[in-house]
Amino acid sequence: MKQGIHPENYRLVAFKDMSNEDVFITKSTVETKETIMHEGVEYPVYKMEISRTSHPFYTGKSKLIDTAGRIDKFNSKYAKRAK
Repeated sequence: MKQGIHPENYRLVAFKDMSNEDVFITKSTVETKETIMHEGVEYPVYKMEISRTSHPFYTGKSKLIDTAGRIDKFNSKYAKRAK
């Protein structure tokens, strides 16, 4: 392994899945500005839209997540053509 190329600033970070509010703690070098209290300890938090607890590949369930109103926008745009 090459010396001097790996980051030194690993710390515990909370990763929060915004689709189901799941939080897990792991070591990371990701830069964050927010913090979260998890099990009585304050951690820097990195917010994700999808993780292993909500992704259909890992859960085995197809779950529709519409975070930006894209489905409604699509339906209203193409509703006229469906008739």
